[in-house]
Amino acid sequence: MLPLVVVIDDDNSVRESLESLIRSAGFAVRVFDLAEEFLNSPYLQQAACLVLDVRMPRMSGTQLQSYLLSQGYEVPVIFITAYVADEEAEARAFASGALAYLIKPFDEGDLLRAIHTALKSGSKHED
Repeated sequence: MLPLVVVIDDDNSVRESLESLIRSAGFAVRVFDLAEEFLNSPYLQQAACLVLDVRMPRMSGTQLQSYLLSQGYEVPVIFITAYVADEEAEARAFASGALAYLIKPFDEGDLLRAIHTALKSGSKHED
């Protein structure tokens, strides 16, 4: 079974392009436009890596990361954002264990390397 990478981003074009990129790299992928949709999905337990937009409606990526940690989920997280000067969010993300913080538009290779790193670091959590 392929490791499942979950992408949560409120921008449809970003979701579509990342879904295609990640699938072409040989991973299973599921995309969501809201954190709450992911939390209510059957994929919460299966996710091997999360790619989260920092700023989203209702629940931000950093809020989702904090919530998951508070519930005992230690899935590796990669953040993506269009906001260059948000040092506070970046600092919070890394303090909570994020593996990468990529500014849009980012290099596809950087994202795929971060996913590989995340899957290696998260392998101790797999069944």
